[in-house]
Amino acid sequence: MSFTINYRNIKVNELNIFYREAGVPGAPIVLLLHGYPTSSHMFRNLIPILSEQYHVIAPDLPGFGYSDKPSLKAFAYTFDNLASHIQGFIDQLGLQRFALYVFDYGAPVGYRLAVANPEKITGIISQNGNAYIEGLSEGWNPIQKYWQQPTLENRNALKMMTTLDLTKFQYFTGVEDESLIAPESYTLDQYFLDQEGNVEIQLDLFKDYANNVALYPTFQNYFREKQPAFLAAWGNKDPFFLPAGAEAYKKDIHNATIKFYNTGHFALETHAPEIGADIINFLAKLPR
Repeated sequence: MSFTINYRNIKVNELNIFYREAGVPGAPIVLLLHGYPTSSHMFRNLIPILSEQYHVIAPDLPGFGYSDKPSLKAFAYTFDNLASHIQGFIDQLGLQRFALYVFDYGAPVGYRLAVANPEKITGIISQNGNAYIEGLSEGWNPIQKYWQQPTLENRNALKMMTTLDLTKFQYFTGVEDESLIAPESYTLDQYFLDQEGNVEIQLDLFKDYANNVALYPTFQNYFREKQPAFLAAWGNKDPFFLPAGAEAYKKDIHNATIKFYNTGHFALETHAPEIGADIINFLAKLPR
């Protein structure tokens, strides 16, 4: 059993990408992709569970966590560009085959990678990672308004989504026992959000999320054609990604497994042991 987590950095297109790595080299690889507004820190409770049997790698996306956050003038904050840099990360580490865990923003990044590298994907775990219109809640309305009318007023209105109140809202909404939410989770996220220039980075990504929705048919076609082994592990009280988004995967992936947990968006904060056990069972059935 290996519980040691190494904290590493690698250059991808002159950008520093921070990542966490654990488990035995040579074991099947699991690549963990985080979402908004967090980082690979969100996997701190899952990594020890998975690393007993698997080689676990969890990068921070550009603009997040301990990875570089270049200015808007120096870097295009689009999901295409995030995926391009994570593709570079995969290539530099020489990852040939891996299971993919996607959460929130990790889904549009990860699904781009899956479409581009279907031969590399042994299976997919989506934890509140959406790919269907029916999964979008009314919480997306202000962002959709910005897509439809990209005015400065509508952009600035979204700054409230980068505040501590909204960060805590994402962590606590739908959680029965709030004492399970570690304060360092949302305070670390907010620390990075509050760094100079980061709010504008997030506003650019809010705008570009429209291109993820436009790619939903492409992602769904990949699911239908490739029929990847698939587990949806979903907090059923997520205020942003509804349970219908999890159920929708079954329309395209015949043998998709859908598991709901009585919690919110950041399901690993409250249900890491249960989710970890379900992932271990899922991974055991994958090709090596």
